[in-house]
Amino acid sequence: MNPIVLIPARLSATRLPGKPLADIAGRPMVLRVLDRAREAGVGPVAVAAGDAAIAEAVRAAGAEAVLADRDVPSGTDRVKLALDTLDPDGRHDVVVNLQGDFPTLDPACLRTVLLPLASDPAVDIGSLVTPIADAAEAAASQVVKCACHFAPGAEVAPALYFSRQPVPWGEGPLWHHIGVYAYRRAALERFVALPPSPLEVREKLEQLRALEAGMRIAVARVEHGPFGVDTPADLERARAMLAGTKKE
Repeated sequence: MNPIVLIPARLSATRLPGKPLADIAGRPMVLRVLDRAREAGVGPVAVAAGDAAIAEAVRAAGAEAVLADRDVPSGTDRVKLALDTLDPDGRHDVVVNLQGDFPTLDPACLRTVLLPLASDPAVDIGSLVTPIADAAEAAASQVVKCACHFAPGAEVAPALYFSRQPVPWGEGPLWHHIGVYAYRRAALERFVALPPSPLEVREKLEQLRALEAGMRIAVARVEHGPFGVDTPADLERARAMLAGTKKE
């Protein structure tokens, strides 16, 4: 595999406007995410920017950014546009889509998200899950759950469904889905060409479009996942966690 990591980012988040450029210990959040991706060492890293201010900040720091159309439907579409610009010859056969609001990401997660693709050539998309710790987490609608089962000793499991409800029912572990994806290039191209699917619209979960189209998603598990910065409280938490870290 020859991966590339692309980070979609735009300024118009409704709950925390301007968050990609929010300062965290002297560095904009999008650059904190980019730093973590570089530390993973899985391939080149660039930002798929939906706004000129983000692209300018990334380039001023000596990193690569592509200014993609801010009005495309999703960050995945923005990643595809950036990929077409950066790699028109198709050298990279795997594309890691890393959300720009994971400043506390463990770089090892980006190596782990490649495992589903490495373990089975029939898998189209790899992603990550982490165990759900308690009933409150299971009940929270903002926590996306993945219906999957890991065989004894297995590192990877097929993803059968994703929901904001605690699925599956009954005794056993529940899995919190982490929104980091590794797409085979052909799968990414197919995905963005598909219209939104009925279950995607109903659950407000983009990955269901792939499952409804018969694409295969598999997940690898990690002990702890990053938290996404979506609110001012999240931002303060990230600042506290990264206080004192050096500017990269």
